[in-house]
This record gives sequence, C-alpha cells and structure tokens, in this order.
Amino acid sequence: MLLIPTLSPGASSFPHHRATLRLSEKFILLLILSAFITLCFGAFFFLPDNSKHKRFDFGLEDVLIPHIESEKEARHSSRQVIHGMMKHAWDSYRQYGWGHNELKPIAKKGHSTNIFGNSQMGATIVDALDTLYIMGLHDEFKDGQEWIEQNLDFSVVSEVSVFEVNIRFIGGLLAAYYLSGQEVFKVKAVQLAEKLLPAFNTPTGIPWAMVNLKSGVGRNWGWASAGSSILAEFGTLHMEFVHLTYLTGNPAYYQKVMHIRKLLAKMDRPNGLYPNYLNPRTGRWGQHHTSVGGLGDSFYEYLLKAWLMSDKTDTEARKTYDDAIEAIERHLIRKSNGGLTFIGEWKNGHLERKMGHLTCFAGGMFALGADGSPDDKAGHYLQLGAEIAHTCHESYDRTVLKLGPEAFKFDSGLEAVAVRQNEKYYILRPEVIETYWYMWRFTHDPKYRQWGWEAVQAIDKYCRVSGGFSGVKDVYSSNPTYDDVQQSFFLAETLKYLYLLFSSDELLPLENWVFNTEAHPLPVLHLGNITLPGSETQR
Repeated sequence: MLLIPTLSPGASSFPHHRATLRLSEKFILLLILSAFITLCFGAFFFLPDNSKHKRFDFGLEDVLIPHIESEKEARHSSRQVIHGMMKHAWDSYRQYGWGHNELKPIAKKGHSTNIFGNSQMGATIVDALDTLYIMGLHDEFKDGQEWIEQNLDFSVVSEVSVFEVNIRFIGGLLAAYYLSGQEVFKVKAVQLAEKLLPAFNTPTGIPWAMVNLKSGVGRNWGWASAGSSILAEFGTLHMEFVHLTYLTGNPAYYQKVMHIRKLLAKMDRPNGLYPNYLNPRTGRWGQHHTSVGGLGDSFYEYLLKAWLMSDKTDTEARKTYDDAIEAIERHLIRKSNGGLTFIGEWKNGHLERKMGHLTCFAGGMFALGADGSPDDKAGHYLQLGAEIAHTCHESYDRTVLKLGPEAFKFDSGLEAVAVRQNEKYYILRPEVIETYWYMWRFTHDPKYRQWGWEAVQAIDKYCRVSGGFSGVKDVYSSNPTYDDVQQSFFLAETLKYLYLLFSSDELLPLENWVFNTEAHPLPVLHLGNITLPGSETQR
C-alpha cells in the first residue's frame, strides 16, 4: 500500500479563498506532477523491504517492529555492524589461533590462561558456537562443529576451573545442541560433565575449584581464603547440571547441585548475606567478604534463573533469591552524593564504596526478577535495575574511550571513576551491555539502544586491531595500550548481547529461554508433572 504524504500540521486541504483564487493551467499541471513525484518517492522509502526480514533455522524469526523505515534501517545497520565485528573476531581466531583456547590478536597467535589448564581445548570455538548460529554465520558454525567432532578431547592431563569449564564449555555445548539439534554437542557435554564430577568428592560435597581431567584430583585456588571454595563458582552449576539430568536421565548431576543448595540453607548467614568463601572440608565460611561482583555475582543470578528455568515451579530457589536480594538491598546498595545508585562490597565489617564492572550485570538481574517479586515490588526492582544501568553507563561515559573500567569508586568526591591504575582496564567485558539488553526487553526505553550503540562504536574504534579485538589497559588514556587478549566471552557474550539488543524480542524470547552466566541460552523446562530423576531428594 502506498503511504500518501500528509499535509503539515495546520495546513488545510483547500485554499481559504477559493472563489477569488485563479490558477493558471500550467501551475495546476505542475502541482499534479509534483504530487505524483512525491507519491513515487514515498513508495520507494515506505514500502516494506522483505530482504530485511531475516529467518533463522530454530523457529525464531527476527521480525522487525512495524515502525518508520528509518528506525528499521538503523536497527538493521546496527546488527550488520555487530555481525561484521563477530566475523572479524572469529575469522582472526580461525586464522591465527585455531584450536587454542583464545587469541592474542596483536601477536597473532594462540593464547591460554590457567582456567583451562595447559591443553588446547578450543574454548573460543565452543563459546562462540551459539552466537554464530544466532547471527546466521552457518559456515563458521559448521567449521566449529567439525573441529569439535574431530579434536575436542577431555581425556587430557590438564587441571581446569570447574566453574569456567561448566559455564563456557558445558553451557556452550548444551546451547549449541538445543539450537541446532546436532547430537555431537550433547554427547561432548555429557563426556565433559563426567570429568567434572570427581571435583565434588569433598567432605561436604562443596566442589573444589579445580579438577584434573585425567586423574580427577581436585584442589582450590591458592589465593582463596583459608583453602575455601568460592561462592560464585560452586553456586553457578545449577542450570547446566539440571539440563544434564534432564537430557541423560542420570540423577547424579541434579543431586550434586541440590546438595549444595540444601547445605547453604542450613548455614548461618551474617546479616542475611552470603560470604564469598566456604571451606569444602569443614563446611565453614571463610572471611566475611560479600560481593555481588566477582566471587559472588552469578550465585545470585542462578537462584533466580533456577526458578525461571523450572517454569517458575522451583519456588525454593525463588524464595532464596528474594531473601538474598532483600539483604543485599539493606546492606550493600547505597546512593552516592551525586545521586548514583551503586552496589558496594561488605569487607572486614564495613561497606567499601566500590563497584566492579562485573557487578553491573545486577541491573539486568533485578529487571529479570522483577515479575514475581514479593509484596508487589515489581516496579521497585525494575526501577532499581534502571538505576544500576544508569550508574554503569556513567562509568563508561566518564572515561576518555567511553568504555567502562574494571572497578570504580564512590568516595572522596569521585563518582563512578576508577582510582587505581590496575582498575582502569577494559577486557571486552559484557556485563554493562547485558543489563542494557534486559532493560530494553522489559522497558523498550530507546536510551538502552543508544547506550548500546555508544559501546559498539567505542569497542570498534579502540579495541579492534588487524588480528581481532583486544582489551585496553587504560580507558582514561586517549592513547591506550592493548592487553593483547581476545577473550572467548567477547564472542559468547558481548557481541551476542549487542546483537540481541538491536533485534526483535521474538528472537530468543525470555519466556522460552534462560541465559546462563556466559550468555548461552537454555530452554525453559516445561516439566509439568514430570519429576526429574533424583529430585525426590529435594523433599
């Protein structure tokens, strides 16, 4: 249908003095001609362009919101830019670091950290799979699948982080399986999970932080308080392990994570808060340090997501989440002198007025958990999410590069600014963008897309190098130096959340999918009256 241009406000369809107005025939012809041209021009710009409606193979269509064409164009263009960034990151890894865990984009060679041990397990391949699939990069996805089929081997003498391997590898493989239906991903996920189970062989059942994939011997990080396991690590296994039981019928996975929950439920919590350290031998808390950032963050996220993933039937998880958030709000959340809401850290009996980039995920968590809040507090938590999003945007906006620092303070007249040199870096982290995306989904306030686009431009300008994307060491310097690491989570999370921010809500709708802490989408389990094997132990 042609959209006929309307008259400007206040204009009339007819001249006021029709009887006295005499128009020449030439002038009338000119008017008719100009109207015809305007109609053609309007048709060219306003008719729908079906080429922009992108279909994906997993039953989800990226339907563009019926709005003015320029808005559709802007969103399509934004996705194309992010799509191009993903292609550059992947192609660079494919060329220079294939099979290695990560990439050094300046040195143009493979990179690995101690979280994956000393083996080449292709962490970037596994972590990027679902992002490739969602973006329609199916040739690249197929390359990754072939590498996994032929080379991904877990029978290696390698000591790995149970937490990192769970969220990146098991989460990534399960998401790839659910999206593509390719059986190899499920098989590999189960093989790997079997290798992680020996980590739970402790006096309390709280798993070790690390496990040797060959020998099954576990231990904790040397720097952790008094040989403790870390809350965010042993508390971020639930989603993946429940899905493993669901897919295999093996109750062991479900029982391991439910045992952790039951043990925590019995423990005293200072001020209702969960300390970050728990000794797996004695079952006692380590030092009383509580954080919604590093060491604590995803424990709280997984309580909420356990409830969502269970189709809101796991009310025990929801209650535990609500109680924890109430304590966090009472003891950790404050407003700065400048009116910025922030989440501090409880350390040595006092509140440290500092917030980490990792903590910025919490804005999205509060929004995601708003519906279902007790005492009709949904609006309150949505507002709290918006305030955290605003604070985290300020941490970006107050830098030279418009990229957020690793941690920022709220004292001595400084607000949302990093003070120490070792907190001024940006390593391609996703948490702020993650919160923008959740806030967009729940409010459709256009500022979240605007803020996301600012991040796209800054990352592309300052982090893109010829061999991929690199973190930068000082976001306050106009001439930053690179850290020379393309993190696997940049492909798994940062670029995925950006792409989803500029996509329709119909792409991976939140009523059907729950994202693990590495942004790997897992389906809601509509179990109805079906009981998971081993779940009777919950009662």
